[in-house]
Amino acid sequence: MAKKSFPRRCLAALGREFNSDKFFSRREKYQTSKNPLARAFYGSYCTRVQNRFCAGIPMTARFDRTVVFPHGISGIYISVEAEIGGGTTIFQQVTIGSNSLPGTKRPGAPVIGKNVYIGAGAKIIGGVTIGDHVRIGAGCTVFEDVPANATVVAARPVILEGRGERDNTFYAVHSVAGGSR
Repeated sequence: MAKKSFPRRCLAALGREFNSDKFFSRREKYQTSKNPLARAFYGSYCTRVQNRFCAGIPMTARFDRTVVFPHGISGIYISVEAEIGGGTTIFQQVTIGSNSLPGTKRPGAPVIGKNVYIGAGAKIIGGVTIGDHVRIGAGCTVFEDVPANATVVAARPVILEGRGERDNTFYAVHSVAGGSR
């Protein structure tokens, strides 16, 4: 058996390595089990893993087991009613969220097609439909439907020039309040 590399060995020793096969098989067992004790066990496991990685992937979100998380589930949030097609790749810090604000143009949760690439930090919000084989670039915010085989990229950043030097020093709340908590 091949020896794990040093960083991978350290992460495994800390219990910080994300095992997608284990996570998704237990998530699937939670969804299919009729035994309340087994459901509690599998649900508890999935909750602990999500808490460890600051993720929110509800048991009711519908997606195929072939969804790939190359960097684990770190910071990923998926809405309760979201649907994600098989073969989709989701990078870290992605939000696939619903919109239920009164008067919104696109209420509901996203429906994402098959073989979609979602770059790091992308946000897909509201009742939008993302077609098959779409690429969504890192940092994009999607709130409109995207047709199949399209690529979504963010607009060029806008640079607002300041007048004079700025003080960007960070002050903790207790420093400003004059004491420690």
